Amino acid sequence: MSETKQDQGQDVEIDEAVEGELETAAELEEGTVEPETEENSLEKQLEDAKAQAADNLEQLMRARAEMENIRRRSEKELTNARKYALEKFAQELLPVIDSMEMGLAAAQDENADVAKLREGTEMTLKMFETAVEKFGIKSVHPHGEAFNPEHHQAMTMVDSQEHEPNTIIDVMQKGYLLNERLVRPAMVVVSSANSGNSSDEE
Repeated sequence: MSETKQDQGQDVEIDEAVEGELETAAELEEGTVEPETEENSLEKQLEDAKAQAADNLEQLMRARAEMENIRRRSEKELTNARKYALEKFAQELLPVIDSMEMGLAAAQDENADVAKLREGTEMTLKMFETAVEKFGIKSVHPHGEAFNPEHHQAMTMVDSQEHEPNTIIDVMQKGYLLNERLVRPAMVVVSSANSGNSSDEE
């Protein structure tokens, strides 16, 4: 009797184990339970991270290569800019040189007309002044103006009844400005403090 009950208990345990295995198999078929899910997830994350790292490295290398190309282009452009900065200025001066050479050749003729040589020289000078003005170079010829120490250099001072004190009465050498910046001051003769008042005092 007891053996029969024991056998029945074993049969129940076997049945329950079989049912559990059947349920697990069914769940696996339905996809509700995946074996080694956590391990697979970690492997996938690792592979994704490796792929992302490789992509980032490739983008970094491309960026570095692009920056190097930009640096080289900038250096080349800067070198060319320095090397050929005066190209346009030179082009403007070439006609002036041509005119001076023509004038020199004409002056070597024994029968050269002095008046025509003078006219040609004046034209050449005008060409030169026009050329440099295109690049911001302007002459300073302050005859009759008040003395300005920022643009003028007084070479001497003289008394003059015809001029007010501190007036430029003669320009010994013109000055020049480059884009309003002084390149060379004009050398001038300035009326003294006693100028303009001599007749009144007498």
